[in-house]
Amino acid sequence: MGTLFYGAGRLAIAFEDRVLAHLQIAVGTKLRRQETFMLNWRDNETVGDGRSAVWIGPHTDLHFKYSGSRFPEINREWVNALVVSASTPLGLQLLDEGSLDAPPTTKPGSNNGNFAS
Repeated sequence: MGTLFYGAGRLAIAFEDRVLAHLQIAVGTKLRRQETFMLNWRDNETVGDGRSAVWIGPHTDLHFKYSGSRFPEINREWVNALVVSASTPLGLQLLDEGSLDAPPTTKPGSNNGNFAS
């Protein structure tokens, strides 16, 4: 279980390492382009089973912390879907890898689809 620490207050958002790795690539792609966006995810029912969102821009403090030492194999289609969703008015919707249309639940705790630009 990895953690995305957001902002100067270090809001801790827990995700599975595989999800976090794909999220890191998608966020990095957007930030390299100097693009701002909302990041949205569905909360775990232990923290209310609602939805959460944060604003991300080039000056946002982010720290991706993984529990495992090995970087997972990357699904480029999943990363592309995340990057494309970040460019919509709703922002980056954390899509599930299996269906690429349903957002995964987080754990309790603290252009053309080419993402390689």
